Amino acid sequence: MADEPSLLRPYLLTSGRAQPVDQSLEIEAQVMTSRLGAASHPKLTFERQEIVSLCRSTMSVAEVAALLGLHIGVARVLVADLAELGYVVVRRPANHTSADLGMIERVIRGLEAIH
Repeated sequence: MADEPSLLRPYLLTSGRAQPVDQSLEIEAQVMTSRLGAASHPKLTFERQEIVSLCRSTMSVAEVAALLGLHIGVARVLVADLAELGYVVVRRPANHTSADLGMIERVIRGLEAIH
């Protein structure tokens, strides 16, 4: 039983929310720390600090999830919260790239390389 993942941690990280404030946030959306986020870094909670630190170099929501060992849904909630507060800037993919097989393959290869 000790090897079973805890359901409590994701619940606490997202305040019980399963959906981000921006439900259209794509996993391939690029996230970058804003000036406000960099200045506010010491005041943020642990996971939010980690996201703000990671996103000093632009990366996708999927990469944030993989690097922090978070479920993709949890990462989407946290990134959307940070974006709404102005701590990160989210660059959305153009509508036509969401069906771009090459881009999807690059995201998958990038995620596989992390593990």
